[in-house]
Amino acid sequence: MSDPQPRTPSLEPISVKIPEAVRLTGLSRSRLYELMASGDIEYAKVGSSTLVLVESLRSFVHNRRHHPASGDPASQA
Repeated sequence: MSDPQPRTPSLEPISVKIPEAVRLTGLSRSRLYELMASGDIEYAKVGSSTLVLVESLRSFVHNRRHHPASGDPASQA
């Protein structure tokens, strides 16, 4: 009987390139660049690559969550 392979936890990336950040957030590429320029979303430049910090994307979206009130039309959809 062989030893089972140890499971490695799936690691989340700490950064993603622009196309993946667009896909993850649903934001347009131009809006993402605007948010990066304003400092709302953090990024790093490594050579010619722009890496968007995943935690910054999460924080940005999390801080803008909307909890609709019972009279909010969006909550009735």
